[in-house]
Amino acid sequence: MRPRHGHRHRSLTPLFLAFGILLTLLAASPALAAGYRYWSFWEGAEGQWQYATQGPSTARPADGSALGFRFAVSQDAAAEAAKPRAAADFAAVCASTPAVEGRKRIAVVVDFGVPADAPAGDAPPQDTPRTACAQVAPDATAAEALAQAAKPLRYNSAALLCAVSGYPKQGCGEPIADAEDKQGPKPSAKPEPEPKPSAQSESEGGGPSTGLLAGLAAVAALAAAAVWQSRRRR
Repeated sequence: MRPRHGHRHRSLTPLFLAFGILLTLLAASPALAAGYRYWSFWEGAEGQWQYATQGPSTARPADGSALGFRFAVSQDAAAEAAKPRAAADFAAVCASTPAVEGRKRIAVVVDFGVPADAPAGDAPPQDTPRTACAQVAPDATAAEALAQAAKPLRYNSAALLCAVSGYPKQGCGEPIADAEDKQGPKPSAKPEPEPKPSAQSESEGGGPSTGLLAGLAAVAALAAAAVWQSRRRR
């Protein structure tokens, strides 16, 4: 009987190809997890900054709260994002602002970040964080408190906070390639939607991209088909 080694070799070829594609996708995944240049939103708790669980346009801080906003190149995750460089200290910020009946006081800290994180052709308005005590209506949102403390604000069509006090002049949460993280900012292409930290979306960031998951699924299907074909020929 004629040997069937050739058939077996041909049936395994798609399997080897599938694993090659899989390794390529996995090798490319760190680039997909690049940082973003964006305004992150923080809430004060016992003098410490905690990553906000919702966007500034929906959060309604109580009287005596401290809110922080930081512009930086950071990962789309609470553990990786850069915190405001000023303390979450309501008493210190609002000490000279007397309480008014029917209004609430909110300490607002705006940190424009460092020059290295600025978009090409732009620069932070000031080196140190700005603080202000916003006095707003009892049901006012964090966005309203920020607007009183640091106009003008700029949002995109998805209600994403893009600029505070006019900074930055352009862009809104662009993904930053690894090369740019190491070599400094470069002129960016058309702005893309910003990640969750300053957005109003409820989805969590930091995971693999949809394209990567689809690629892995396709590779798995191709590998399964190759194995089935190999067994069928045997």
